[in-house]
Amino acid sequence: MTTERLDQPRELRRTLRPHYDPEAFGRLSERIARFLGTGRFIVWMTVFVAVWFAWNMGAPEFLRFDPYPFIFLTLMLSLQASYAAPLILLAQNRQSDRDRIQYEQDRESAERNQAEIEYLTREIAGLRLALGEVATRDYLRAELAQLLEELRERR
Repeated sequence: MTTERLDQPRELRRTLRPHYDPEAFGRLSERIARFLGTGRFIVWMTVFVAVWFAWNMGAPEFLRFDPYPFIFLTLMLSLQASYAAPLILLAQNRQSDRDRIQYEQDRESAERNQAEIEYLTREIAGLRLALGEVATRDYLRAELAQLLEELRERR
């Protein structure tokens, strides 16, 4: 059993598997999914199918590449759908991951805000109690007036 040394970089291994950046692939899938969900895509796909029909029905016989049952067109649309569905699912998964992270951050922020509100509420309650013990101007005037009256009575 060999142990890996952590103070040295790993040796590069050659593999037969293709290497790809999952983050870049995810961003690409989101861009494609965003395009597939637009009216522009529907218009372009409709134009493509209409041109396909027109070419294979109106062109001279030797230039037609997909006669009437349009089997090749069906194959092309199936291929497009087989790639579109997983790309859309990948984009949705990435969006749900972002939503989950945003929800957790919002929850943590709400907890911090709640703690700050509770702290400020306790501080305000403490200030109210402290103000109840503070002598007010009217109280001082009343006390001074009473002392003045006592002094006058003693004279």
